[in-house]
Amino acid sequence: MKQAESRAALTANSTPPLEVINQPEAAIGLALVRVTIGAMLVWVFFENFGKGAYSPSGYAGVINYYIKNSHSPAAWKWVMGLLASGAVIAGPLQALAEISMGILLVAGLLTRPVAIAAFLFLGSLWISEWGTSWIWELLVPVLACLGLAIGRAGRKWGIDGLLVRRRPSSPWW
Repeated sequence: MKQAESRAALTANSTPPLEVINQPEAAIGLALVRVTIGAMLVWVFFENFGKGAYSPSGYAGVINYYIKNSHSPAAWKWVMGLLASGAVIAGPLQALAEISMGILLVAGLLTRPVAIAAFLFLGSLWISEWGTSWIWELLVPVLACLGLAIGRAGRKWGIDGLLVRRRPSSPWW
């Protein structure tokens, strides 16, 4: 009887009802994206560190390049100017943000807030680099971070998966 009702509902609505109870393949896919974005951030940290991009002169030089060459809105260039003038603090803070977000994403710890922070951080870089590089270069990781936050990507192959057992209703994982 239930089968006939299901077929009737399917025919009437033309789309099957969506049941999201257990999607192990999706969880594995999100975990792969999480580890990849985390590894990218760790890699970028070491690359920038090796180039001296976090030193006051290196950081200000990069920011001033984007102020001069990007097609960012004028208000955003003003914000970048503030960062360049405070490169003594902003450079090390960016280094700390990149390495921290990278390690936390690889580990799958506090994935939702970290993915949101990475979404905002990479989004700000995307705006800063507007017109100086291929548009999709940062846009794909930006949107991937949003997907990580929405999909609770730390629950598979991550520390969040252990923490959710203790506090399943927490929004942090």
